[in-house]
Amino acid sequence: METRENGNEGVTILEEWSGSPSTQLFKTATISASPSLSVYRSANRFGHVWRRVLQAFVPEGFPSSVTSDYVSFQVWDTLQGLSTYIRTMLSTQALLSAIGVGEKSATVIGATFQWFLRDLTGMLGGVLFTCYQGSNLDSNAKMWRLVADLMNDLGMLMDLLSPLFPSVFILVVCLGSLSRSFTGVASGATRAALTQHFALQDNAADISAKEGSQETMATMIGMAIGMLLAHVTMGNPLAIWFSFLSLTIFHMYANYRAVRCLVLTSLNFERICILLKHFIETGRVLSPEQVSYMEHVLPLWATLWKSKNAKLLIKNIQLGSRVSSLDHVEMMDLLHSARSSNKKAKYLLIKRKHIINVIMHKDATATDVLQSYIHALVLGNFMNGSKALHSESLSWMDKHYEVFIQKLKSAGWKTERLLSPSITWRANWISQPLDEKHD
Repeated sequence: METRENGNEGVTILEEWSGSPSTQLFKTATISASPSLSVYRSANRFGHVWRRVLQAFVPEGFPSSVTSDYVSFQVWDTLQGLSTYIRTMLSTQALLSAIGVGEKSATVIGATFQWFLRDLTGMLGGVLFTCYQGSNLDSNAKMWRLVADLMNDLGMLMDLLSPLFPSVFILVVCLGSLSRSFTGVASGATRAALTQHFALQDNAADISAKEGSQETMATMIGMAIGMLLAHVTMGNPLAIWFSFLSLTIFHMYANYRAVRCLVLTSLNFERICILLKHFIETGRVLSPEQVSYMEHVLPLWATLWKSKNAKLLIKNIQLGSRVSSLDHVEMMDLLHSARSSNKKAKYLLIKRKHIINVIMHKDATATDVLQSYIHALVLGNFMNGSKALHSESLSWMDKHYEVFIQKLKSAGWKTERLLSPSITWRANWISQPLDEKHD
C-alpha cells in the first residue's frame, strides 16, 4: 500500500499482489479512492485460473525451489510414463483374454486363483529383491531407475506373450509379475532419492505431491489413448505387436534421456572414482555436470570399454570386509597394520591378491567411510602403476586428501558421506603393552 499527494490531500492506493512468498509476486489489482473508489485489475481472470491450475502440478516457488535438472527430467519421465500406461492397456487386454474373460468355459474360481498366484509371486519377489539389493538402491539411483523401467517392460512383454503359450500360462504370468515386483521396489526407492535431490528448500513433500499430480494426469491421458488403441487394434495381432514394440522402444529412449538429464551432487563409488582419478592426473576437480556425462547408467558389465580402468578400481575394493574371512598370514599383516597405523584412523587396508579390503572400525563415522574408500582408491591407483606401497598412498593422503575434499565442496559436491551399501562387518583394534597381554 502506498500514499500519493494530490494537492492538499493524500491519496491512498491499495495494490493487490498474488503469489507465495517464495515465488515472484505479480500485481493483480490497484484500488484508489480519489475522487471516488476505483478498481483497476492488472491480471485477467483466465491468467489467474491458469496459475491456480499450474500450482497443482509444479512445486511451490518453482523454478527457484528445485534444481536445474528438474524440468528436463520431469518432461522425459512424463513421456515414458505416458508410453507405459498406453502399453498397459494392450498387455492387460491380452492377459485378461488368456485368463478367459469373455469365454463361457472360463470359471470365476479359476480366473481368481490365477490372478492370486500372479500377485503372490510379485509380492514375494519384491521382498526378496529388497533383501538382496535394498541397501544399494540409494547409491546407484540412476542405474536402478533405468533398470526398474526395463524390468517393467519385460513384465508387460510377458503379459502380452501369455496367450501364445497356454500350456505354460501360469509360469509366464508369474515371471511377468516377478519382473514388475522388482520395478515397484526399485522405482519407489530411487524416486525418494531423486526427490531429495530436487528439493532445494526442504520441500521434498511438496515435490512428491506435485509428482503425484503429474503422474495422475499422465495416467488418465495414457489410459484414454490406450483404450482407443486397444479398440482399434483388437483382433489384429500384427497391429498390437507393432504398437507395443514401437512404444517400448520409445519408452526405453525416454528413460535413458531422463536419467541422463540428472546432475546428482552426492558421492557414490563411481563418482568418487572418476573425481579422484581426474584430480590425481590434473589437480582439478570436475563439476557435477561434467561427471554426469561420464558416469554409467547401466550395470558395470554393460558399460563401454573406455571406462574399464574405473570399473576395475571399483571392483577391486571391498568396503567393510569380514576379519574372520582372512587367512593366517593376512591376519598377521592386519595386526601389524593395526599396531603401526595412525591412532586417529578408523579403518585398516589390507591387500588380498588383487583385492583391497577395507576393515572399518566399529566407531567409524560417515566421514571415516568416505576417507577409507578414497585411501583404497589411491592405493589401487598406485597398484596399477609401479609397486604397491602403503607408504606411497599414506604420503598422498597426508599431502592431498584435505585439499581434495575442499575442492569437492567448492565444486558443489556433498562430502558429508559416501552413498554405499550398509556396512555389516566392523572391527575394533586395541594396542596393549606386552606385559598386559596375558593379564
